[in-house]
Amino acid sequence: MLVTEASNQANRKLAIIASILVALVFIALGFLAPWWWLGIPLAFWVFRVLRRKVNRRLISLAKPFPDPWEEVLQINVAFFRALNASQRERFRNLVKVFLDETPITGIRTEVDDTTRVLVAASAVIPVFGFDDWEYSGLGEVLIYPSAFSDNYETGQSADRNVLGMIGVNHLSGVMILSKPDLIAGFANPEDKRNVGIHEFSHLVDKADGSVDGLAAGIPRHTVEPWIRWVAEELKSTSRGKHHIDDYAYTNEAEYFAVVSEYFFEAPEVLAKKNPALYEMLESIYRQDTGSLLVSSNKRTRRFGRNAPCPCGSGKKFKRCCRRRSKRGVAVG
Repeated sequence: MLVTEASNQANRKLAIIASILVALVFIALGFLAPWWWLGIPLAFWVFRVLRRKVNRRLISLAKPFPDPWEEVLQINVAFFRALNASQRERFRNLVKVFLDETPITGIRTEVDDTTRVLVAASAVIPVFGFDDWEYSGLGEVLIYPSAFSDNYETGQSADRNVLGMIGVNHLSGVMILSKPDLIAGFANPEDKRNVGIHEFSHLVDKADGSVDGLAAGIPRHTVEPWIRWVAEELKSTSRGKHHIDDYAYTNEAEYFAVVSEYFFEAPEVLAKKNPALYEMLESIYRQDTGSLLVSSNKRTRRFGRNAPCPCGSGKKFKRCCRRRSKRGVAVG
């Protein structure tokens, strides 16, 4: 998502060559029929179109990072606090580009700075280890006021057990997130749960065209061990006895998303309990989150079962965001 000097120069070169070729075509055609020369100005249009995204990103990157956004990251995002100065600057730039290009729309709820920045952080964290990543299939993020049903209903009568979802078919390009559950996912950085990271992990998975639990760009040496590992894990019948949440054992895609949450939320625990799984995720994401987070000054705030829920619902933590709910991929 970022523009480097090399990528900027490469894009400019491509735009110049393409516009020159278009101009030469119309000039050549003009010798056959003079009215073709009227198409020469299209060369300038081609140049502008090819440069549009890069120029927009350069403008976005040149803007100062808003203080309210910085405050959200510092207070809520342990991953950001663990980074060194240069890494934090890169994280900020990725957030700026993401928020400039991705509409985040509230459905019967307000989308404030906290919500927008936490959505962006959820997007940046899984791909922070990649040199160049594009969430090319994401057109919009919808924020719901609460968990919702499989039919996207949020009323009291609805079976509201879905925290987040990426759409397919008629909902392709849309992500839906429950606002209180998005916020709660960052409230406790060690609980292995973060619905934002979960859903953006699905998009990392989907980047190769299918949500199948085999992430796009997975290193070749990791493919076969990963496929074997997941197949064996899904055969497990010891539900409720895993250190990995049971929802992971729904299918390959959910296994990948759930262990991705684990990898970014409690990597030192994962590395201790299952070093082989940790090493494969380290290879997939190109990040050593255990080394990064173990030495960071994480937030020490914890939420007791009877404490007010951090999402602001007014309910006790044990009866609100601590409850186990379903995260999913839309099938309709």
